[in-house]
Amino acid sequence: MMMRSATKILMLVENYFPQDTRVANEASLLTDAGYKVAVIALRKRGQAGHETLNGVEVYRLPTLELFKKTPCASINRINLVFVKLKSFLGYFVEYCYFTTACLVVSTYIFVRRGFDVVHAHNPPDTLFLVALPFKLLGKKFVFDQHDLCPELYRSRFRATEGFYTRFLRMLEWCSLKLADITIATNESYKQIQIERANKNPRDIFVVRNGPNQMRMTLAVPSARLRRMNKSILCYVGSLNPQDGVDYLLRSLRHLLHGLKHSDFHCVIMGTGDSLQDLRDLAENLQLNGCVDLTGFVSDEDLQANLAAADICVDPDPSSPLNDVSTWIKVMEYMAAAKPIVAFDLKETRFSARDAAVYVEPNKEAEFAKAIVQLMEQPELRKQMGSYGRRRVEDELQWNTVGKNLLTAYETLMVPKRTSFCEAHVEKKSTESSS
Repeated sequence: MMMRSATKILMLVENYFPQDTRVANEASLLTDAGYKVAVIALRKRGQAGHETLNGVEVYRLPTLELFKKTPCASINRINLVFVKLKSFLGYFVEYCYFTTACLVVSTYIFVRRGFDVVHAHNPPDTLFLVALPFKLLGKKFVFDQHDLCPELYRSRFRATEGFYTRFLRMLEWCSLKLADITIATNESYKQIQIERANKNPRDIFVVRNGPNQMRMTLAVPSARLRRMNKSILCYVGSLNPQDGVDYLLRSLRHLLHGLKHSDFHCVIMGTGDSLQDLRDLAENLQLNGCVDLTGFVSDEDLQANLAAADICVDPDPSSPLNDVSTWIKVMEYMAAAKPIVAFDLKETRFSARDAAVYVEPNKEAEFAKAIVQLMEQPELRKQMGSYGRRRVEDELQWNTVGKNLLTAYETLMVPKRTSFCEAHVEKKSTESSS
């Protein structure tokens, strides 16, 4: 504990804090274990520029966004090239701004209170540049890989391998190589880190996403949703091009107009670059009255709506990113004891197992049929929900999966073993003295 209390960690995340659930969970866990944690994050409207939350010192930077970088579903090939160029410029400027600002604030923190570890959460993969000067001063660097940025780019813009992916892969390689240890969200990410950067498996720690204690506490169902007397469907998560909510909306159109089911109401909770596009799509698909795209909701309302759900949905389509990624929303559905309809992706199946009905990836009509299957079988829904709850309680909640983060830091802060040369010199010295 004395070593932990003496260890100061500086986390970097280009997101809001504590709204980023994974970063908040990690910071809280490390603080409770005796480490001193500071976080540099983005500033949301109404948030303080500097404050201490539950023992975590938070420094917030103004958010910079040049322009919207989301391609429309109907965009043609020529315009898509323009969108990619504009997006590249936007991301380049925004990532340079955040990286530079992090370096400035990190230097201020280093002079003011010092730190022993720079812990960077990606994206972006440029934050190794912040850690580099402090590595030269003997500090440690932890790279916490939330997303595979080359695959994220390909999935967001439906792009093939090319200049952008090679550039992103180079940044990823630099981040992995500079890191003393790396954090992966699942075994797929761990294997990719080994293959792409020749990382030693012993320096990679799998810290899965898992619901924290608040998410594990069952809430009182929303009275408003219950009064509808319909099958309530719920989605919780980001609304970006790669997240597949457009697939969900087209599935619901087939459910309503193709399968002639009007006895449902779908609540889509979350925000992101595609929120307005998805609201427009819902209107074009004539889903008004059947779908509610709420945007941001409070944790209290989110938990109440989730508690009222009969079925939860995970429409992440097959893509270079989604095929190997783990989604915390799946574990949150399971924590709420809800059955799930999801496309059959490797890591989704690993997480949910028998808590989900799996659909051939990207088949929207089949997704609608799977929803009907659960709508018509309340006993099956109950069995699947109970199984999911038990699996999270036993294996996947944050109190369990987060232990690997503590193991990672205990490994990081143990002094390196004596090198062969030092050991040889020490041995010769011992022999001479004897």
